[in-house]
Parts: sequence; C-alpha cells; structure tokens
Amino acid sequence: MTASTRRHLVRRYCFTFTIIPGREAEYDRRHREVWPELVAALRANGVSNYSIFRRDRLVIGYAECEPDGPTAFGAVGDTEVNRRWAEWFGDVLVELADGTGGPAACAEVWHLP
Repeated sequence: MTASTRRHLVRRYCFTFTIIPGREAEYDRRHREVWPELVAALRANGVSNYSIFRRDRLVIGYAECEPDGPTAFGAVGDTEVNRRWAEWFGDVLVELADGTGGPAACAEVWHLP
C-alpha cells in the first residue's frame, strides 16, 4: 500500500468532553502515565496520530482512524484495558459520551492537506 492510498483509508476524528471542576491537574497527571497496554489497544484497532488538548475543563481529542473514528474507538471501547482506563477516570470526567452513547464528535469543516 502506498502512502497516498493509506491517506485515503485513514479518517480524521475529533471529539470533546469535559473534566469535573477542580480535577484538571489530576486529569493531566494521569495522562503522564498512559498504560502501554492501552496504547497497544489503540494502535491494534486502527487509532494513530492521537493527540489530546485541554483548555481549562474542555478536552479536545484528535486522532486518525482506520476505517473511521466510530469503528476504531468502538473496537478500543470493547477492550478490557479500556474498561479499566474508563473506570479509573470516572472521578475525573463529567461524561465521555453524548446523548447517543458515542463520543461528542466534531464535524470537520475545513482541512489543509
């Protein structure tokens, strides 16, 4: 597969969620210790070039996913390591899901290729 072909298979995915007031430092601290088995699960299920940004309590996630964000993150969500990670963050995050149970995804408006 060429690099050009791979770019067409990868989909950009962006989502947001909110940190519980006063838990921002703890959120940051826990991300300094991301578990290697979680990183492996992300990669194994098509997630790459994953970044998390924070502005006050707002968290913005960006990743490139194969075949797409809902499929890749859905597969990660089914893993045992992700269940443990999500449980560990239960006292830090307001809620990870939107009203349909999925992440609060952002629509892509523009992209500079």
